[in-house]
Amino acid sequence: MDTSFIKGIIPPIVTPIKEDETLDEAALRNLIDFIIEGGCSGILAFGSNGEFYMMEEEEMERALAVMLDQVDGRVPLYMGVGNIRTSKCIRIAQMGASMGAKAVSILQPMFIKPTDEELKGHIKSIAASVPDTAVLLYNNPGRCGYAMSQDVVEELAHSIPNLVGMKDSSGDLTQTIEFIRRNADVGFRVMCGKDTLIYS
Repeated sequence: MDTSFIKGIIPPIVTPIKEDETLDEAALRNLIDFIIEGGCSGILAFGSNGEFYMMEEEEMERALAVMLDQVDGRVPLYMGVGNIRTSKCIRIAQMGASMGAKAVSILQPMFIKPTDEELKGHIKSIAASVPDTAVLLYNNPGRCGYAMSQDVVEELAHSIPNLVGMKDSSGDLTQTIEFIRRNADVGFRVMCGKDTLIYS
């Protein structure tokens, strides 16, 4: 699977909403142009900044259609998937892949704290539902209350064919480096999710 597109700065964008809680399409289109014209290498839709937890699936579908139309192939668009329920994550991942998202980013479930086996099952099920799409993990312990362990990430990276990388927002640079070291043999791409550590 080609992973050469996974590089550079990929901001998780907000989803602009009007006072009546409908999508602000004009603001979204302007935001996308601003990001691309600023030199960013990709766009992550429905990350934590995109408030995926506030949106119905049909609202996500409409917003994604607008994003893909405005991006128009200029940079890769990544689809964030972060719901607690595995079946809902599968539907959202498949929606993103079918509409043209270049990759799917899976956040570990919030609020609950699954066992390692439950977490692996969740991730494997989502990745298997989009076998021809690149999948990345999103480790965000600050928002989820727990971290993905090195052992879990290594096992998944070495056993899921379309799991090609991750975003690590732990803020622990040693941990980020260890994710790289332990999975370099399978070409696993690791991105830093903390702005303050980008230079490092």
